[in-house]
This record gives sequence, C-alpha cells and structure tokens, in this order.
Amino acid sequence: MKRARTGKVDTFFFSLCRQRSFQILIVIAIFYVLLFILEIPFVFKNTATRSERYALEQQQQFQPSQSQAHGFSRRRNRRSILSGLLLNDTAFDSEVYQSAYRVGRRVWEELESGKTPIQTGAVLKPEEGLCPQSVDVSGADFVGNGSLMTIPCGLTLGSHITVIGMPLGTPEGKKSHFIVELQGLKTGEGEDPPRILHFNPRLKGDWSRKPVIELNTCYRMQWGTSLRCDGWKSRADQDTVDGLVKCEKWIGGESRDDRHAVEYKSEWWLKRLIGRTKRVTVDWPFPFNENKLFVLTLSAGLEGYHFNVDGRHVTSFPYRTGFTLEDATRLTVTGDIDVHSIFAASLPSLHPRISPQQYLEFSTRWRAPPLPEFGVELFIGILSAGNHFAERMAVRKSWMQHSLIKSSEVVARFFVALHQRIEINAELKKEAEFFGDIVIVPYMDNYDLVVLKTVAICEYGVHTAAAAYIMKGDDDTFVRVDAVINEARSVPDFMSSYIGNINYHHKPLRHGKWAVTYEEWPEEDYPPYANGPGYILSYDIAHYIVSEFEKHKLRLFKMEDVSMGMWVEKFNSTKQVYYSHSLMFCQFGCIEGYYTAHYQSPRQMACLWEKLQRQTSPLCCNMR
Repeated sequence: MKRARTGKVDTFFFSLCRQRSFQILIVIAIFYVLLFILEIPFVFKNTATRSERYALEQQQQFQPSQSQAHGFSRRRNRRSILSGLLLNDTAFDSEVYQSAYRVGRRVWEELESGKTPIQTGAVLKPEEGLCPQSVDVSGADFVGNGSLMTIPCGLTLGSHITVIGMPLGTPEGKKSHFIVELQGLKTGEGEDPPRILHFNPRLKGDWSRKPVIELNTCYRMQWGTSLRCDGWKSRADQDTVDGLVKCEKWIGGESRDDRHAVEYKSEWWLKRLIGRTKRVTVDWPFPFNENKLFVLTLSAGLEGYHFNVDGRHVTSFPYRTGFTLEDATRLTVTGDIDVHSIFAASLPSLHPRISPQQYLEFSTRWRAPPLPEFGVELFIGILSAGNHFAERMAVRKSWMQHSLIKSSEVVARFFVALHQRIEINAELKKEAEFFGDIVIVPYMDNYDLVVLKTVAICEYGVHTAAAAYIMKGDDDTFVRVDAVINEARSVPDFMSSYIGNINYHHKPLRHGKWAVTYEEWPEEDYPPYANGPGYILSYDIAHYIVSEFEKHKLRLFKMEDVSMGMWVEKFNSTKQVYYSHSLMFCQFGCIEGYYTAHYQSPRQMACLWEKLQRQTSPLCCNMR
C-alpha cells in the first residue's frame, strides 16, 4: 500500500516537472524571440555600409577647433557654401600661400558684409553691351589718343591685332627699340592698368650679339619668366605653342645689310649644290629694321600668343596659367616707332560685364539634392574656376543627373577659389546659394595653389560627406558615375586604395611651362601618381591627408596630382595601399569605354550624356 502511494507521488512529481520544463522552454523561447527582435537594430548597425561606419567614426573622433587666428573656423553647418578647410597664416610657410589666403579672406569678408559696392551683369542691358567685332585706328588718331587703342570686350580665341609701323632712326650708340603692350582694366582710381603682355624688339646696341626680341607675360601683376629670342631657333625638344616654335632663326640686323644677306643665301645654295649640306635650313634677316615699314600681327591661339611679321612667323609665347583673354582691353605701342595704323578683328561681340552667369539656368531642376543623414559611398569633388559658369552648368545638366547622384548615394560638389574680379565672386556666391553644389575655398585662385582645392575636397569628403571613397575631377571631365563606383567597389573594403590612370617612373620636366627646378624636386623620378582629371581615394587616405594638413606637416607641391602621389606614398609607408591603374580614366580626351573623359567642352558634355542615355556602350563625341 505504501509502495503504491509512493508510486503515485513519483508520478505526480514527474508530471509536475514535465509541465515546468515545458513552461520554462516556452519562457526561454519567448525570451529568445524578444531578444532577437530587440537585437535587429544592432545587427543592422553592425552590418552598415562602409560609408556609414566612417560617418560614425568621424563623429566620434573629430573634435572641431575652438578658435583660429583669423576667424576661419571649421563650418559644421552642412549647408554652408564655405569650405571647412582650416586655413590661416600659420598653415603655410610660403609667402605665396599666405598672400593668397590673406587677400582671399579680406575679399570674402567684404563680400559677406556687403560693404564692397558690386557691379554685376545688371549694369549693362544686353543691347547696350554689344561690342564691335573689329576696331580700326589710324596713326594720327592713335597718337592723339595717347598711343592707346581700346579693345572694348577684350580678346577671344582667334582674335588678332595688326600693327603697321616703322622703327625710327636714333643717334649713333643709342639703342633703338619699341614696345607693344597689352594691358588690362584699371583696378582702382589713380592706379596704372595691369600689364598683360610686353613685346620688346631691340634693334641697336652691342653688335657682338644679334638683335633680340624679349617677351613677358603677367598674371595679376606677377611677371612670368621672360622669353628671349636672339636669332636662334628653339630646340626640337622644347615645348611648342599651338604646334609653333617659340623662337624662329634669323641672320643679322642692321649690322648685316641686304647685300650680306644675299651673299649668305648664295653661299647656302652653293653648299647645297655641291652636297656639303644635307639639311635644308632657311634663315631670315632680323624682322625689324630702322626706317623700313613692317606689318606685325599678334594673334590669340589656344595655348598662347603668336607674332607674325611681314607674313611669316617670328615667335610665340604661352599664356600664363589662369590668364583670361577677355582681360586684355588696351593696346599701347611706345618707343622709337612711327605707327601708321592698327587694326583689331575677330573680337568678342558681347561685353564681359553683361552677366557672366548668362549660361546659367536658375531652375530647381538643377539643384543638388540634400546630403543624406549618414555617409555616402562616393563623394566627387570637381575643381572649377570662378568664371567657369558654362562648364558647371554643362556638368549639372549631364552626368550630375545620374540616378546615383539624384538619390544621394553619390554626392558631387564644385570647389572654387575666389576670382580677381569682385563681380564674378558676387555672381559665384549667388550661384552657390541657389544650386547648393559649390564649396568656396577662401583664397585667391592661382594655378600653383590648386593643391589647396584638392585638400579641401578631401576635407569635405571626410568631415561633411563621410564618404567611403573620395574622387577628384575637373569641370571639363565627364564622369561615368556607375563605372567609377564599380571600379571603387572592386577593391576589398579592408584595403586602402588609390585608383586612376597612374604614372610610374614619371620624370619631372626641367624646361618649359611645367618646369620643376632641382630645388623643388631634386629626385629624377616622381612617386607613382594618378593623372589629375580623375582619380579615387579610399576614406583612410583622405583622412590622413586632412590630418597632416591640419598639423602643418603636409608638403604642398605646385602640381596637385603629383602632390597626391607624394602623400599616398607617405601613407603607404605605414599601411599598404592598393594601386589600381586603368587607362579608362582618360586624361587626354575620350576613348571608347571610358570611365572619365577629359578636355570635354560644354557641347561635348551634353553629347556624351545624350549618347549614354541612348546607347548601351559609352561612345565619344568629337565636336567642340
């Protein structure tokens, strides 16, 4: 009996345990489900995109500067049109950088305060701003006007000025010379107009040397290296200007009369006939002689000025970087010369003071979409100049209409420094505030300082866009956004990457427009660097560049693409960088299958975009 009762008790406890176990299992299951549901946000956060992780990192790591010596503190307002790059005098050890920053800071502060009177395109009505396409001045009128001819709207590509005159005789022993000079507009009351081009043929003097022609160009009152032609043809390995040599060869001058020139030519033909000379050369007398009429034509080419005398080419001179032809509004001819007449033709027909934003279409359709709350995958920084209104509008209407940009998965911004002309800065500020796609870097624009815009692109990509990848381009570069982002994605997330058309063992040029002295770069090779029209960096490299700049440890070289190669090489010494080279980042124009196409005009931008919409493969547009 006892045994039976004991069995019932055991059965009861066993049943109770089974029920409790079942209840415990139910509680555990419910708890697990709740825990899983609560964990979902954390799972998503841990599997966030690379750009979102960088956004969180920069929010945690970045501590904004409390103050700066000159008031340019970092802007945390994501809608600000001013770059957050930390600029001040102590950031630069070069007077060129410091001067550009000081002037730029003053110009921007005056622009924001409204203290500077601004004359924009509203000053002239379009019908009042039309200019003659040619100007003709006789010698008497020219002298009566103070040896000055006004060029109403400046010059444009293809413009030419013809001077007919005669060098005057001078007393024995005195050097005979005259000067043809292009000048710009006066910058203030009582100031002399800035000189742009200085052409100075000298006829007499020390005849142990040949007569010479000296040329010089100026940009914002900074004279470039002079070009001196003393009768010897430019070497074959020297740079040309629009395919023309800088200096032609001539023989003698007034010290060698025409009879001597004839004898020289006869001697040449004799040597040619008897076979002593294998190479045919043609030498001409010095193009200017006292009391002999000459016809000099100055023409504006794509790369520089060209001088022809009596129908033959004498010399060419490249433009200073950053020069604009419309700045040349005055021509003077002074010295030992009798001017018969001056004729200027193929001039621009529209006055430059008519709204420089004539190419802009103020439509909300072209406005930039707002930045996303978290980071983006790709940020594209586009280098532009203050007066490149047409180029920016062409970019807005073409590849910036890509669905990845319209959805803010990719963000693109123009980076512009301040222009010499106040009215252009005022129009630029309006453009930036309306379209929301311009970042102004507050220094005075100069080619040697373009590297500052590149650093500003990195700063914006890291601290504002929080992008996984930062790309640099130019406003004449067409970007296939989908191809570029796919190229960036091809590199594993954990690797630092530098992607573009990379130059290996590229040697610095020691002569010509892009000359680099041994003091500037003593080594024979540059580090590997991607061509400037289009390249991509991973976030960590861009972050390193900004950090080094803010610590005043970043070396600023005058060529921004070479500078980037230097910075990446230094970063590579501590963390391995994956260098990805592709010719599809085309720096010399456009090739089929391009990722980026350089040197594209506004018309070509529209054409390339239209072809991308209609064709399955990217095709080039040849017209300009």
